[in-house]
Amino acid sequence: MVADLRPDGHTDWRAYEPVRLPPILAASLDAFDEHGYHGTTVRDIARRVGVTVPALYYHYQNKQALLVELLLGSMNAVLGRCRSAVEEAGPDPVERFSALVECIVLYMANRAPMAFLDTETRSLEPDNRARYIAMRDELEALVQTSVRDAVARGDFTTPYPVDAGRAVLTMAQAVANWYRPYGRLTPQEIAGRYVEIALAAVGHRTKD
Repeated sequence: MVADLRPDGHTDWRAYEPVRLPPILAASLDAFDEHGYHGTTVRDIARRVGVTVPALYYHYQNKQALLVELLLGSMNAVLGRCRSAVEEAGPDPVERFSALVECIVLYMANRAPMAFLDTETRSLEPDNRARYIAMRDELEALVQTSVRDAVARGDFTTPYPVDAGRAVLTMAQAVANWYRPYGRLTPQEIAGRYVEIALAAVGHRTKD
């Protein structure tokens, strides 16, 4: 699996280089983004790469395998960065929560086309969908644990910690739907704003 699809494919969880994917995966990502999974054919992907269909099948068993590589690889990558963010933040749950929101928003902006593929979860076959959802649940658990721990310490005052955590995660992931690289704000500026919004959503109580 290429570096951009590995959980350890980064040295700094805040830093991003231009996406690096093998030609077949890059063409698949573009085609899925333009036409959706069901609207894309293997022949179209092969044409974009400049290879024959049999040559493409030599590398990937079928179109589902391409979607799996991209979807699970993308989730692998964001989970790996989030684990690094949590480790760097240390034991303080507010710091962990803030780092997670920042990390997720940065990923959704810097890897928007890959992150947007989450909408194709419905196109995964049952076993593949179960694997993907398990990884997505792990990401939610990281956020929910930080919220729960902060509530227990009195740092967050929301009376609905589970709902608030889920709302924050949904808000952060939605950045992939609208982010454009030519916009007014950089990914880091967007992430900073979202951390502030997220802290307000969970009722962050600042210490005197």
